[in-house]
Amino acid sequence: MDWLIVSRMVVWTVAGSLLLFVLMYIDSIFTKYRDFQEVKEGNMAVTVRLVMKLAAQGYILSSSISTSYSLWDALIYSVVSFVILFILEAVVRVLIRLWASLDLDSGTQQGKVGYGLFSGTLHLVGALIIAACF
Repeated sequence: MDWLIVSRMVVWTVAGSLLLFVLMYIDSIFTKYRDFQEVKEGNMAVTVRLVMKLAAQGYILSSSISTSYSLWDALIYSVVSFVILFILEAVVRVLIRLWASLDLDSGTQQGKVGYGLFSGTLHLVGALIIAACF
């Protein structure tokens, strides 16, 4: 067994997990409601959105790690991708509010699962597009 590879895997996993935690925390600051409080209260729309958002961030992080030669490159690519995804989602939310009169945040907070699913899908699709650029 190559202990250098194992130690590298542990370091990259810990660094990636910490970054994922930080990114999810930053995202929660900009959410109009408290994700985990809504999850505790059984709001399935918020739960679906949160799970899809976590999957999207994890996919971006996975893609950046798998294509990077250095840990710093992977972390920087992930942070830049997070910013791009954040901006992309904000633009799409505004357009959806204008074109379809859908307020995804309010609908999700009200427990409308379709709103949460649609909102989470925006994260996943954005992550797929961004990760294709690595």
